[in-house]
Amino acid sequence: MKLIRTLVAASALTLVAFGAQAATISLHANMKTSSEVPPHSGKGHGTVTATFDTATNVLTYHAVFSQLSGPATMAHFHGPAAVGVNAKVQVPVTTSPIVSPIDGTATLTADQAADLLSGKYYFNVHTAQNPGGEIRGQVVGAN
Repeated sequence: MKLIRTLVAASALTLVAFGAQAATISLHANMKTSSEVPPHSGKGHGTVTATFDTATNVLTYHAVFSQLSGPATMAHFHGPAAVGVNAKVQVPVTTSPIVSPIDGTATLTADQAADLLSGKYYFNVHTAQNPGGEIRGQVVGAN
């Protein structure tokens, strides 16, 4: 009986320790035309604010943009990539039409979460005039 109580207590302490390590991390990106690869000029700009829950691996995001050359045709998170490097889509925006603001959530894999939290994701918005992306911003920790 004592052994069972000891095991139950140890299990409870382990769960509390894991719960204490869970966190919600704030992230952001400043999107501009000059951050696209290759860079270009234009008035388009925007921001992404996001949170990442380390217990559930859920990314929750809010993107706002304006002054694009035309209607947005696509938007997504890409990675893994450093600033100035292109990468494949990791989290597509699936709403239609793509209009500002965009609100969404996605559950990431462990590898995706590691890349996101290492600053290796970027968010961009595409238009017909700029099919490779009109505005882009690297996702980094919010200070």
